[in-house]
This record gives sequence, C-alpha cells and structure tokens, in this order.
Amino acid sequence: MTIDTSLLSPASLSPATCESHVKALQFVEDMTINTDPVQQNVLAEIVIKNGNTEYLERFGVTDLDTFKSNIPVVSYEDLQPYIQRIANGDRSPIFCSSPISEFLTSSGTSAGERKLMPTIHEEMDRRTKLYSLLMPVMNRYVPDLDKGKGLYFYFIKSETKTPGGIPARPVLTSYYKSEHFKNRPYDPYNVITSPNETILCVDSFQSMYSQMICGLLSRLKVLRLGAVFASGLIRAIKFLQLHWRQLAADISSGSLNPKITDPAIVACMAKILQNPNPELAEFIVGECQGENWEGIIKRIWPNAKYLEVIVTGAMAQYIPTLEFYSGGLPMPCTMYASSECYFGLNLNPMSKPSEVSYTIMPNMGYFEFLPQDPSAGSLLCENPPKLVNLADVEVGKEYELIISTYSGLCRYRVGDILLVTGFYNSAPQFKFIRRKNVLLSIDSDKTDESELQKAIENASELLSEFNTSVVEYTSHADTTTIPGHYVIYWELMVKDPVNSPSDDVLNQCCLAMEESLNTVYRQGRVADNSIGPLEIRVVKNGTFEELMDYALSRGASINQYKVPRCVTFAPIMELLDSRVVSTHFSPGLPRWTPDRRH
Repeated sequence: MTIDTSLLSPASLSPATCESHVKALQFVEDMTINTDPVQQNVLAEIVIKNGNTEYLERFGVTDLDTFKSNIPVVSYEDLQPYIQRIANGDRSPIFCSSPISEFLTSSGTSAGERKLMPTIHEEMDRRTKLYSLLMPVMNRYVPDLDKGKGLYFYFIKSETKTPGGIPARPVLTSYYKSEHFKNRPYDPYNVITSPNETILCVDSFQSMYSQMICGLLSRLKVLRLGAVFASGLIRAIKFLQLHWRQLAADISSGSLNPKITDPAIVACMAKILQNPNPELAEFIVGECQGENWEGIIKRIWPNAKYLEVIVTGAMAQYIPTLEFYSGGLPMPCTMYASSECYFGLNLNPMSKPSEVSYTIMPNMGYFEFLPQDPSAGSLLCENPPKLVNLADVEVGKEYELIISTYSGLCRYRVGDILLVTGFYNSAPQFKFIRRKNVLLSIDSDKTDESELQKAIENASELLSEFNTSVVEYTSHADTTTIPGHYVIYWELMVKDPVNSPSDDVLNQCCLAMEESLNTVYRQGRVADNSIGPLEIRVVKNGTFEELMDYALSRGASINQYKVPRCVTFAPIMELLDSRVVSTHFSPGLPRWTPDRRH
C-alpha cells in the first residue's frame, strides 16, 4: 500500500484546518521527503553526543563508519550487565553522556523480570512531538473533531525505584505523570472526558469507575472512544456491564460510590457530580439492564465516530468483539511505539485493521533492518547479517527492526517483525507482522515458547506423585471471555488410573503455571485485572496424533512436523475442543508485588 497524495495537497485540507495542523503536516512532509539525510543526521548526533561513553569506546567508535562496522547487533541480555550497573547507581557515562532520568519498564524477560530501558529527559520531548502529529493527520479524515470530546480510558501502573534511586515505570505511566501531559495546553482537538486526577490514580478500580462516570456524563459530547490496546476498551465495557447500577445511582443522586476513596478523585468528582441527573441515570438503566449488549457503544455514545485502539498484532483477536459492542465503528490505529523508542504513525488511519501500515518518522531514532526469510521464519543466512538502512528496504520483504537511540541503545533488537507495504515520499511504510518468538498475549503480556515450556515443567511436577506426566501440549489465547485468558491443552499419560490426579490437583497445576509466568503476566492477573484465570483442558489420549494426521493431510512433511505450541486455526481448535475430557482453572491469584529487586 502506498499513499502518494501529499498531506498538504489542497484537496486534503479542510477549510477549518488550523495553522498548527498545517505546520504539523508540513513537518511530516519534510521528514518523509528527506528520510535518508535525516537518518544520517540522527546517527551523527548519536555518535557525537555519546562518543565518550564506555559502550562506544569499547567498540572503537569514532565516526559513522566505525559505528556501522564495529557495533554488534544485540539483545537485552547482552546489555543487561551495563543496565544493572546504572540501576545500582553507577553514574558514569556508560551508554549515554546525558544522565539516565528513568527506566522505562518493558515486557518480561525469560527470567521473569521486566526489562529496564534507560531513557533521558529529552526523549520525552521527542515522544510528545510524535503525539502532536496524530490529530492533524486524523483531522484530514474525520471532520469536526474539535466540536466534542474523546473518552479515553488511560491508566497508570505501579512504579518503583532501582537500588540506585532511578524511577522505573511503564512508558505510558511516565508520560501521564509528566508535566508534558499534566500541564498540556488547551487544544480543542484533544479534549478528553477524564480529569487528570482520575487517570493518575494507581488503583485500577477507582480510576476506571471515575473515568466511566465522566464518560457517561458527557455521552452526547463524546466523538471518539479509545484505550491503548483493544483489550483495554473491551475491559471498560465489561466494567460497565458489572457496575452500571451503581454508576447510574451516583449520577442520579449526584453522589459518589463510597468505594472511591482517593482524595484527589473525590475532590474533582464532587464538582463534576454536583448536579444530580436522574434522566441520564434512567437512560443508562434502560440501555444496560437487558441482555442485549450488541452496539452498546453506539447506543450510549451516539455521536462516536471511531474507536482509537491498537488492533494490530496480537490485538487483532479482539476485533470481532469490538465490532459487536460498537456496531461496526472504524478502529484507527494511529501510532507505532514501544518502551525502547517511539517509531512512527499511520498516515491513513481510517484504513481497515488488516491493512494498517505505519510510516516510521526518521527523526525518532536511527533505524536499521535485519532481512527475514518468511518461509523459514528466521533471519536470512548471512553471518554476520547485513543490515539495511531505513530508506533502502524493499517493498514486499520482511525485516526485524533494529534501533539506535539518543538514550544509548545501539543496534538493539526490538523483536518486531515488519513487512514493507510501500512508501510515503521516501519513507517506507510497514505492516506489523508479529513479535519475534511470542506465543501468547492477552494484554501487554508476552509469553514465549521457552517460558511456556518452563511453566509446563513446573506444573507437571505436581503430577509426579500420581505417576502421571504431560505427553503433549499446545496453547491458545482465548479472547471470547472478558478478560481473555490462556488456555493450555494437555494430553496426559496416567500410569495408575486408580491413583489419577484429582480435579483439585489439576486446578493447582493451573496456578503453578501462573506462578511460573513473568511479572507482566502476573501483574495483569493480580493488579490490572486484564487477564483471567489460566485454564487447562485435558484432552483424550491420541488427540495429538490426530492433530498430526490433520497437518499431514494438509501437506505437512512427516519428517519436519512439530506440534505447534500455540494454535489459532479454527479447524484445529475445533478438533482439540471436541476431544476435551475435563477443564480446570486456576483457583487463586499468583503471587505478585511491584518488582523491587532491580
């Protein structure tokens, strides 16, 4: 897919396009017309800025040529010893000449710890700049967004300090708690229904409850709804299903649920609820009390034009549920970002989710790409692999994204696999294909094959006293429930049927698996309520042989067949579910506390 119409062409600009939007669109034009020069300038700035750091000096980097010839491609594990020194209080210039202002916590490593991504103050300016481009692009496609509000469910998560006293928190928590967000200037295109106080409460129930009330009170002014991930918006609708009676009662009486105790929320909601609205409360009761929740978003917020959520990658599994609740509202995915770096934006945001492509903004960092062989699911066979510059990628080919940042990450493997779909000016556009090695994901969690294998091994120890073992297994991320949950299919070998494991033992196996999964998963289960209890479905003996027979009937090679450790193909799911003999759920919550071991 290639967009070849300038963002600034007269046909694309409405008469109401404001001056700030024109400037923003001109910035996009400038960056994408000069992709390669901008990239070379970014790399030069990184090398000059951080030339005296321990990391660059170790590899003899003095200029762009020595950077490209000497710096290796690395993973988090390669950098972890350096990162741990910074976390422990080493203030010498290890990665970056500027002080590390905070760590942005990313998804868990195979050891179960969150990754710590070093960042510096100026990166907040860069991220804020990218945010400022989103609405000018959206305004080209959806008119009059300055005539109402956005209902966005934003949340902060717990944060800690490392032994050296540096804050460690998720990237969005960092942004919402920053002065850039809290003291943002008034912009009629970016008015949201949630006061800062409701967003900045770490208690997810109190935050969601108060944000939902604000969204209901402004229901006729809401022009768009959103959350970061599709799963977050679905969780908000489920919350409404569970709590509409109390929400309506509060709106009718002008009082606030006594479960809301956060002083800042109580103070701001007292002003918002000072005028009781029994008519609105009656409407909410009328819409929510029945069994029919199809199109509930459009019924309660009738002026909503779209849902702004990420529905690419693993989040695509939530599209049917959102279509059901919204009555088919468009779902624009506006930007592409991670904890390590913000990358770019979608210049055609109203495209179908399956057609979303992101244009990487060349000023955000220095981007290189590892060519992939899609048929082999891996890196093309070059040793060392040859990296491709941003401006030199080829349409139709897949690449793994490699980044170098102002904060000091050099040739870092993000783990995202991207497909080049076209170019906007000289900037390539990428479709997100998958996370490298990720099997299961419900929300912000990511579980890879080795982690799942370890969890299976730990749980199966509970079966040893019953002379029972796990013969084969596979998995599935079930998003038909709210919240979604992991489903693990087990085929067991029971050597002594008289002493087979009980239902309670198998339930405990579910919990043992959860205890083995990383801290991001466990936080989703315990603190965020974004993941439901893990389920084990025990299947009949011989089920996995049938699975192999089915694969062979579809052309798989018997010499190369391996049991898939995650399944999504509907016929395979139907085969597995038709062979289930018992189902078991985790009977409690896994242990989780904010990680203070860094």
